[in-house]
Amino acid sequence: MQMNKCVEIFSEVPRRCNCAQAVAAGFDRDDLVPELLSAGGGNAPGNRCGALHAAMLIAGENGAEVIRRGFNAELGGESCSMLKKELHVPCTRCVGCAAELLEKYQNGK
Repeated sequence: MQMNKCVEIFSEVPRRCNCAQAVAAGFDRDDLVPELLSAGGGNAPGNRCGALHAAMLIAGENGAEVIRRGFNAELGGESCSMLKKELHVPCTRCVGCAAELLEKYQNGK
């Protein structure tokens, strides 16, 4: 399951990937890992969760909105600061949710 792979990569000690990079690496998109270096820690466009940003990027134009809606429905928002500070959602949960939604989208194509 790619979701588990993404969470494992993100949870490695010492940490080698941020949330966005972990999703890309877990889906064997090593080509995106350098590009996503600055997308973790609330730095993805629009303060979006980096894991969600990576999943949307991988899904492409057709799947991005499906994944975004599913992420919002599951976790209650998509802003990194809101997820962390207001909703107290751990980053590992965000990585797992984004990866699970991407995996479902890819398998449903």
